[in-house]
Amino acid sequence: MATGRLGLEETLGALNAALGPGGPVWFRETRARHLRARDFLAPRQALRARFGDGQVPERVLRALADLQGPGVAPVLRCEPTPAGLALRLQRAAVFERVLGAVGAYAAPARPAAGAPRVLLHCPALRAAPRALRLGQLRAVLVADHLARALRAHGVKVRLAPAVQDPHLSAFLQQLRVDWPAASEPASAEALRSRALAEVTAAGDPGALPAGDLGGVCLKELAGGRGRAAGCDPTLDRGLVTEDLLAQLADLQAAAQPGPEDPSPGLGEAPGPGGNGDSPLPQAPAPGAVDSCVAVHVLSGEEEAQQQQLDLLWRELDEWAPLAQKHLVCGPVRAAGAPGSLTAPEYYELRLAQVRAASALKHGRDLAQDPAWTETFSILSAATIKFEMLSKAPQGQLLLDLADSMSTKGPRSGTFVLYNCARLATLFAGYQRGLEQGLYPPFPPASSLDFSLLREEVSALPAVAPWGGLDTTPAAFFPQGEWLLLFNSVLPFPDLLSRTAALAGARTDMVCRFLVQLSMDFSSYYNRVHVLGEPQPHLFGQMLARLQLLRAVQEVLHAGLATLGLPPLSCL
Repeated sequence: MATGRLGLEETLGALNAALGPGGPVWFRETRARHLRARDFLAPRQALRARFGDGQVPERVLRALADLQGPGVAPVLRCEPTPAGLALRLQRAAVFERVLGAVGAYAAPARPAAGAPRVLLHCPALRAAPRALRLGQLRAVLVADHLARALRAHGVKVRLAPAVQDPHLSAFLQQLRVDWPAASEPASAEALRSRALAEVTAAGDPGALPAGDLGGVCLKELAGGRGRAAGCDPTLDRGLVTEDLLAQLADLQAAAQPGPEDPSPGLGEAPGPGGNGDSPLPQAPAPGAVDSCVAVHVLSGEEEAQQQQLDLLWRELDEWAPLAQKHLVCGPVRAAGAPGSLTAPEYYELRLAQVRAASALKHGRDLAQDPAWTETFSILSAATIKFEMLSKAPQGQLLLDLADSMSTKGPRSGTFVLYNCARLATLFAGYQRGLEQGLYPPFPPASSLDFSLLREEVSALPAVAPWGGLDTTPAAFFPQGEWLLLFNSVLPFPDLLSRTAALAGARTDMVCRFLVQLSMDFSSYYNRVHVLGEPQPHLFGQMLARLQLLRAVQEVLHAGLATLGLPPLSCL
């Protein structure tokens, strides 16, 4: 049997290469009605542009049918259709390859060999917790999610600034945000000495307010070493303050290689002086600066000050990272709420709604039940994270603060955790049946018959294009095993890799993926009785289905982990 992880990206790449020179043509199907007949499609219009008359040469069809290569899924058939060139995989073989190595599909597709070290900086974490605005909270959650995605990809990440306010640290813990804390700020003395030599002081030293050291020409700094790219052209002069130097000291300390780094890099954990063990910077080894990328995750109102901070850092610290990127999060608006609504107030509102929804579902107030305290906290954090992270971070976000916190709402974090709990209940039910002697022990995956995961018809007919019911046999929807594997388990490694790409920073993809996965699983679970009657002739199909749902569960847990959310076993 072939080994190695199958990949949709690898399969698409091989399909496009088989068509010859030119841009990509093939795309992957995702809708259930299309997946009844095909898995990939090369549209007819694209084929006409590639082959003139749209007729694909026979040699190309043979090459597609015999497609092979590392990570390439085995092909069953490839044939012309009115929609274009349709390709269907050997689904039983794909089930066997994937479900025989479930753990391989809950990790990024490609290792991060040679990836730069990353310093993630979120200036919003210098605010007091009661002053934290919704836009700043969005930046904090994006930074935390990006850090987790990078670390899952094997990238070394440091976080700045270390949080000094214990109340802010407690609030971050409520939201399941993993951020370092420090008891005292990093030393800024070396930077202060350098700054005094660089700034232009006022003629009368007494003319400067307390804490201000003098001014610098930002236009000159922006023009040095090609720094002007991306800088606000209106930047003119900036004021160097003690507070600005304290921020730079935090960044400087975070950028130092830690003792856990065998080579110059950014460590995982902060030291006692902020994010580094030494209050004064040590000169990195050759090449260390160029291998570090500083990513500043901030709200729009913080961008101008951050640009000034970038320029000063490079001017006052010769070891500052040359590569600095800004991920500017769009504004957050809350419908029906005052503009002064703070992040803690928003959390308390969602917590109250989660408690009310749970009381409505269970018929009693659970707010005073200690066993539910942790569950309410997780559900509130999930609700907020899915609201804040389900859209691309650069766009504007509108929050609906209405009390609509049903655990079965298909667009919420509570819905995802609800289905996570359903999976846990399913496997607990199998375990109870096993202990009672009703079900057989789970065998090695290699001994399971995955050909039993065939797409049987359900009792629900499809809607025909003309609006009526299409009652032909091919029109009935599949049970959903292939939909779960093809749309959820197979693409997940590539999704993790794209989430960790600094160029796009698509931190919204995981939330949307988990919601769609939960919808597909919920639909399947409501139609299919996985734990059937304890009859030996049904055990083969039951165990194959359980192995598929085990893969779905691992993917779901891995996706939640990138959001800092633990799975729930009951809800």
